[in-house]
Amino acid sequence: MTIEQKVAPKAIPSKASNPTAKRTAATRKPPAKRTTTIKTPVATALALEKKAAEQEVIAAKAVKSGKVKMERDSFTMPRDEYAQLAALKARLLALGQPAKKSELLRAGIKLLAAMTDLRLKKAMADVPVIKTGRPKKKK
Repeated sequence: MTIEQKVAPKAIPSKASNPTAKRTAATRKPPAKRTTTIKTPVATALALEKKAAEQEVIAAKAVKSGKVKMERDSFTMPRDEYAQLAALKARLLALGQPAKKSELLRAGIKLLAAMTDLRLKKAMADVPVIKTGRPKKKK
């Protein structure tokens, strides 16, 4: 046996077997083709109706099965509007109907959903747009 046969050369890892290897232009996937669609008011209305119908089906299934799936979320709200939640909770407590913040928000959503399109549009126009996200920490 010669020296070359005894000492095996180190294996060079291939990029396919090394997950940390950088992708090269040859291994990247080409970007997906983008299609641009122009949404007309009719198409938008149809899409909204379809989404509403899907939501109704999901709600019907949830009622039928007896088990409602919950969603968790977070949001940003001005302090004065957040204080109104506390005031409403106090009013309801005085009326003998204690409620949680989430129950107040859900009641508000039900009222918004029951509005006509014009009243909903007016109500949303009265709500000021705020910057969303968390404020930056002060150092």
